[in-house]
Amino acid sequence: MDVLELSEVDPGRRDLVGGKAAGLAALIRLGERVPEGFCVTTRAYRRGEVPRREVLAAYARLGGGPVAVRSSATAEDLPEAGFAGQHDTFLSVEGAQDLLGAVRACWDSLHSDRAGAYREAAGIAHADAHMAVVVQRMVDAEVAGVLFTADPLTGTRGRTVVEAAPGPGTAVVEGTAAADRYVLDGSAPAGHGCLTPDRLDELRRAGERLRGALGAEQDVEWAYDREGALWLLQSRPITTLFPQPPRGAGPGPRLYVEFGHVQGMLRPATPMGMATLKSVLAGMLASFGLTVEIVDIGGRLYGDLTDAMRDPATRRRLVGLMAVDFGPRAQAVVEHMLDDPRFAPLPAARRRGAAALAAAPRAAAGILGALARPGAARARVFDELERLRLRPVADPPAVGELLDLVEEGEHPQERPDPVLWPVVSGLAVCAALPPLLRGIATDEEIRTVLGGMPHNVTLQMDLALWRVARDAEPYRERLLGTPPQELAAAHLAGELPDFGLDAFLDRYGVRSAAEVDVGVPRWSEDPAPVFAALAGYLRVTDPGQAPDQRFGRAAARAEAMLAELSGRARRARPVRGRIAAFFLRRARELGGLREAGKFAGLYALRDRRRRLLLIGARLHGQGLLDRAGDVMFLDPSELRSVAEGGADPRAEVARRRELHARELRRRRVPVALLDDGTDVETLLPSRAADGRALTGTGAAPGRVTGRARVVRDPATASVEPGEVLVAPTTDPGWTPLFLTAGGLVTETGAVMAHGPTVAREYGIPAVICVPDATERIRTGQTVTVDGAAGTVTVHEPEGRVH
Repeated sequence: MDVLELSEVDPGRRDLVGGKAAGLAALIRLGERVPEGFCVTTRAYRRGEVPRREVLAAYARLGGGPVAVRSSATAEDLPEAGFAGQHDTFLSVEGAQDLLGAVRACWDSLHSDRAGAYREAAGIAHADAHMAVVVQRMVDAEVAGVLFTADPLTGTRGRTVVEAAPGPGTAVVEGTAAADRYVLDGSAPAGHGCLTPDRLDELRRAGERLRGALGAEQDVEWAYDREGALWLLQSRPITTLFPQPPRGAGPGPRLYVEFGHVQGMLRPATPMGMATLKSVLAGMLASFGLTVEIVDIGGRLYGDLTDAMRDPATRRRLVGLMAVDFGPRAQAVVEHMLDDPRFAPLPAARRRGAAALAAAPRAAAGILGALARPGAARARVFDELERLRLRPVADPPAVGELLDLVEEGEHPQERPDPVLWPVVSGLAVCAALPPLLRGIATDEEIRTVLGGMPHNVTLQMDLALWRVARDAEPYRERLLGTPPQELAAAHLAGELPDFGLDAFLDRYGVRSAAEVDVGVPRWSEDPAPVFAALAGYLRVTDPGQAPDQRFGRAAARAEAMLAELSGRARRARPVRGRIAAFFLRRARELGGLREAGKFAGLYALRDRRRRLLLIGARLHGQGLLDRAGDVMFLDPSELRSVAEGGADPRAEVARRRELHARELRRRRVPVALLDDGTDVETLLPSRAADGRALTGTGAAPGRVTGRARVVRDPATASVEPGEVLVAPTTDPGWTPLFLTAGGLVTETGAVMAHGPTVAREYGIPAVICVPDATERIRTGQTVTVDGAAGTVTVHEPEGRVH
């Protein structure tokens, strides 16, 4: 049959009836009041012919009269993609010919430009989308609207939001008229506007019923008829909510701060990558005397800072910690919540990390030694990096022995002192400059000193790739005219001439974007991003814009500013000025080592990844995994269980892969959450913006005007010389794009994080923490980046592309 009564629809047959009909069928089975109706199935759509006789017979059974004709696509009302308003709905349709025409029009709306663009953004293949159509008796509505079982603006669970207006509710759904808005938090509702307290209470209870029965927060369309009966017209998951954090067991809320952006990573981690990162971050925070639980929320790393916020010994230190390494967004959140009475300090025993206290003498010796002899400290760092690169590593043949090595890698025994303390020394002297030079130098002048910084492994990597590009000039036409993926495949197959790329990958092939996730392929496995960057380098024709020249100019400006500030500080405050001059010089000698710490850790990740893939290949050969890479969607304990004969993991791996792919498409990641799901930034006072001047935080000095290039994934992206790179965030895997960029704009980050640090060293202006920059700026617009003012000015109307 091509037509089914809604009461006969199986909610599990989304492929046959589409999302809307499946949702209505679920409501009917729950005993909710739903207008009678029928569904024209996808079988008819695939055949391309409206089943006239069946449709009209079903219409007659409804008694004729006005009906609502609504699209019900198979890719609609999904947990990750609601398709709200993307397909057509027709209300008060009456008569056979108008009904048949409305069914056909709903089919056609599947192929509209807006629906196609939405599918592409949601990662849904056009060929996988088919259209069913729902026909229901019209409700003669006195008042209608929508209900959200969680606040869609703040993400707060346990708070019902209702919007309502007199009439059929189309004005509310389409946003064409002002609606009465009610926020229900469990207290007695105050009636006003078009809804009484009794109706508000009935709506709240209906929402709670649906949320409990359907297992997710719901977006519900409803209507009250002239007799006062409540009808449910639709219920679907709220697709915009970020996953909820774990609820705290103790009194008061919990505060979770996102840690991934410290490493320039907003994409979700694989489960295996998450297990590794949790142990690494816990160790890092312990060195600051902080015990913080690291949790997985939506595949991202969040730290539970609640106990530290309530501890008198640590709460004020948090602001400084956020400012140095977590960035202004996290700092603003923590400062705001420190004033929240729910996070007032509690009397408690001071918890001092024993490991941190034990490390104090070693830390003092390491830092003082680096400050006294910076050249020797740098030599030790680079010797250690080379030792790690060349260290012979054996892989035993047995899966059990490989697993032992993988698990040992979570708790490394080697002390990182040769790299750690020189890196910490560089960070410390750079962080000390603003207070030492307060009243003597501006932030922009201090950042100028930190530009063109020598001894930075990421900068050395990017300049090495620039030299490869110079050697690749004879192959320019092929490298510019072939997609990066094809070039990568040809390189791995040994089909490309050697122009220095092999040597580059031998030294830097351990890198990639999101490289702290062991589940992400390295450049040595997939060099497509390297070929994309090479294409940008080959387009640099102005000698003055050559990256090595730009770096040289930034270094010269830094040295000149260092001399100027040293003299100015001595004249203003002789004793303090001498200290400031010493720190300025040590910042130049040690600050560039910042990237070395992370780079050193990549070798252990390289070995861990290789061993995991070896295990995955063995399990794949035994039929326990569909592919070797599936090993990254298990955690270490699960992997051992599978290897020792545990349950078949393939169904769970497939579910996790689907969830990971969904989260990869998420555009915005909250910097902080309360345990009821509240996005803490929504509680902060909003910053004024006129739609053209976007406000962020200056991270690298200078001012540049250029064409914007919005990039969300650096894998195959190329930035034309002089373009302004606009990105969600950046890590070292992004920095090859900096060599051709004229400026940098990001949505998150910290002034001392990897991306802004490298931007300063290239001498390109950078503004970070610009809210929704990748949405508000479009590729092709002309923008001005002012790294001193922390602003980005859009010179053309938003959305215009040329």
